[in-house]
Amino acid sequence: MAADRILVTGGAGYIGSHTCKALSQAGYQPVVYDDLSNGHEGAVLWGPLVQGDVRDAERLTKAMSDNRIVGVIHFAGLIEVGRSMHRPDLYWDHNVNGVAAVLSAMRHTGVGRLIFSSTAAVYGTPSTSGLLQETDPLNPINPYGDSKLAGERMIAAHCAAFGLESVALRYFNASGADAEGQIGEAHNPETHLIPLAIEAALAGGRPLTVFGDDFATSDGFCVRDYIHVADLARAHVLALGLDRIDRGFEAMNLGRGVGASVVEVIKAVGAACGRPPVYEVGPRRAGDPPVLVADPSRAAARLGWRPEFDDLQTIIATAVAWRRNRRFGASILPNAA
Repeated sequence: MAADRILVTGGAGYIGSHTCKALSQAGYQPVVYDDLSNGHEGAVLWGPLVQGDVRDAERLTKAMSDNRIVGVIHFAGLIEVGRSMHRPDLYWDHNVNGVAAVLSAMRHTGVGRLIFSSTAAVYGTPSTSGLLQETDPLNPINPYGDSKLAGERMIAAHCAAFGLESVALRYFNASGADAEGQIGEAHNPETHLIPLAIEAALAGGRPLTVFGDDFATSDGFCVRDYIHVADLARAHVLALGLDRIDRGFEAMNLGRGVGASVVEVIKAVGAACGRPPVYEVGPRRAGDPPVLVADPSRAAARLGWRPEFDDLQTIIATAVAWRRNRRFGASILPNAA
């Protein structure tokens, strides 16, 4: 019996490629749809690649029809918070029009289930430092979060009107790399703290810049909830197989429920690398809330999901191992020849 085929938009990227591996291990056949602007062909290891723009509804429709797709996991989009403050037009275009094109193609081909890559940025600046729940107010403070919340609302409306089913997974800070070393994080440019700190520790050169040390936290630095990318990937597979989706659309947080400050992360990177990364403090970055930590209890209850990589040091160790033996994307490293 042929495996169910799942279209993974952005499947050549960081979280997308890890999810393709998890899909394959669970008995699905991933089909990657990616324009390779931020992804890597070398990360497409578990199924075919269809190259195309996620805003191209006609090409998406053909990809779904040709490959007999039964479900979609939608990652493709722009993710850098800081850049969204300077180029909001790009985020509204890619992230909102991309969702619209995916939904249009699903309706034309009769594909009924969508798992959506959302973000903790939809919450904005929480009113308390407690764990964030899905019922907390949704008040994004940057265009990235705005565009993702617009995508969620568009999807929910389509579910109500056209009988689709969707789960929006609100990630906190994706981190780490495949424990077997096949795939990992290779962004160009890199904007995430852990790979930047690893690069500063292993390659030296210019100090790592951290954005602000005057937040209302215990040490003055931002606090985030770091979740291993393989745990994120596994949650997508579980959501895809969920028997019943409440009222057609549900949102769930994905995090460990434990926060770490920027300085705590830098110290953990130093321990994993055997030498501390040099860093300097710059001004705050627009659009950064002080604390974002998940309450992941809904995902635990609905999906039976709990993080298997449950401590920050282990998560960072997998990222360091990938950096030392990465199989693609080495040419984009700052010290590459």
